[in-house]
Parts: sequence; structure tokens; C-alpha cells
Amino acid sequence: MCRISVISIRLFLVLLVTSASSLFAQTGLGKTSSKRPPIFGISHVAVYVSDLSKSRAFYKTFLGFDEAFSLKRPDGTERMVALKVNDDQFLELFGEEARADGQLSHIAISTNDAAGMKNYLVSRGVFVPDEVHNGQNGNYFFTVQDPDGHYLEIVESKPDSLPARTKGRFLPAARISNHIAHAGILVGAAGPAMKFYRDILGFRELWRGSNADNRQSWISMKVPDGDDYFELMLYQQLPPPRERGIQNHVCLEVPDVAKAVAELKSRITGQPYLYPYAIEVLTGKDTKHQANLLDPDGTRIELLESAPVDGKRATASGLP
Repeated sequence: MCRISVISIRLFLVLLVTSASSLFAQTGLGKTSSKRPPIFGISHVAVYVSDLSKSRAFYKTFLGFDEAFSLKRPDGTERMVALKVNDDQFLELFGEEARADGQLSHIAISTNDAAGMKNYLVSRGVFVPDEVHNGQNGNYFFTVQDPDGHYLEIVESKPDSLPARTKGRFLPAARISNHIAHAGILVGAAGPAMKFYRDILGFRELWRGSNADNRQSWISMKVPDGDDYFELMLYQQLPPPRERGIQNHVCLEVPDVAKAVAELKSRITGQPYLYPYAIEVLTGKDTKHQANLLDPDGTRIELLESAPVDGKRATASGLP
């Protein structure tokens, strides 16, 4: 009986250690050799819209984007419209009520290994869903939340997905831009956001800017394996949901902002309902020309030149 008891105890201890090791691996508390899969850029930016017909007029007739596909609810009504910016990037319009994050639904970043990214994030202590989903559009994806509660979707494109089937199509010359350069998100504290985007996801800092005299206003963070970037829009007091679209914004790159603005103004000649606001060419803090538009629900669409006006970007802000 003593020998059986000793063997039983040893077996129990082996199982206990094995279970503990598994738990540590799942929660990211133990050491890990998981390697982060690549992050190539922004796959899409999704926003909530209150009226799909008005939003179509803004994004399609005014900005010139074409509708690549749409997704429906079980009852047959339209849930989401996908507008194509280029073969790898889309704007998604969800005909649903806005959530706590204002009009922003989520931002998606692309990888070639969604399952590997899930395992990597688990190893770093990030809460992830139980499995990678096969989305309604045919791509693999899962969603996590960043420290400020923004939904970040990790997408692996599949060759038979709806977006992939549109390759080379729905790219009219009239579209005002062919590249989503960055997406902006509201951030309450730089520390947790930097730990998530820089230390875990591998984003690299590009530049810091300030609209105030005594504090930092935003930090630009570039994806690790591409040129797209996020703007962490720092705030002291969180704006109400209806005003968050100013900071939770989409930036479209254009070669010449003045020409883009002139083109947009020509499109509303005789059709002022397409865009009832003034459009100005501005020079940003980073000495790049830009123009700011608002969609029908208040989401800011920034038009931005890639190069500074004088060829030299202003010195990055060193404020706290």
C-alpha cells in the first residue's frame, strides 16, 4: 500500500506540473519562444454609419471609391458595404448604431498567419478569443482589444475570399486616393498603448507632434513589416461619443492635396448636398499639406501628402 501510495503521489505531481506548464503557456505567464508573425499594414478601417445611402453618396459619388461587395444580415438587409481603396485595403461601412467608441467599429491589420499571431499574443499575456474565425467574407480573423478599448482585428487573407476575388477590379480612376496611410485612435495614456503596440506588436515610432504648448498630442507608430501607421491621439479628457470621429480618423494619402481639393470642389459644383462644408488646404505640424473632411456621421477623413512641403519634416515634439 505504501508503494502504491508513493507511485500515486508521483503521478499526481507529474500531472500537476504538466497542467501548470500548460496554464502558464496559455496565460503568457511563463517563458515562451513564440515568434510574432509579420504585420504588413492596415487591411481595412470599419466605421458605423446611420444611413447607408448618405454614406454611399459621400464615399462613392464624392470621394470616388467603388463598392466591391456587401454583407447581409440573416433577414436579408444590408449590414456592411466594402469600398475598395486598393487590392489590399478597404473602407467598411456598417449600417448599425454606433458603439461606445463613437463611429469607429474597428481597425484591421494584415498578417499571413492568424493562428500564429493568436498563439503569439497568448504567450504575451494578451486576452484573445478561443479560436480564429472564418469570416463571412472568407478571410481568417480574430479580434482583440487594445488598452483603450479599441477593437483591433487580425486578418489573414485567403485566396478564395470575397476581397481576394475583387483583385484588379473596382478601382476607378476617380477615387481620390489609392492608399490608407494611417488610422488615428484616441489614447488616454501613452504608457499602456506603447507597451501594446510597440513592445508586443512590434510597431516602430515614427514621429511625435503637439497641438498644445505643454503636452504631447499624438505619436505615430509604424507597422513592423510595412509602411502604414497608427496615430495615437492623446487626450486629457475623453470626448463624448459623437465627437470622437475627429480623433478616431482615417488618413488617405494623395500626391497633391491642392489638386485633390480642387477635384473635390468640382464634384460638388451644382451638387452641394454631396458635401456642404468648406474644404481648406492646410499645413500640418509635420509640415505636410493636408485637408480634412467629415463624413455624414462625423468621422474625419484626412487627405495627406506623403512628403513635407520643404522636404524636411519639423522636429518631433519632446513634450511629456
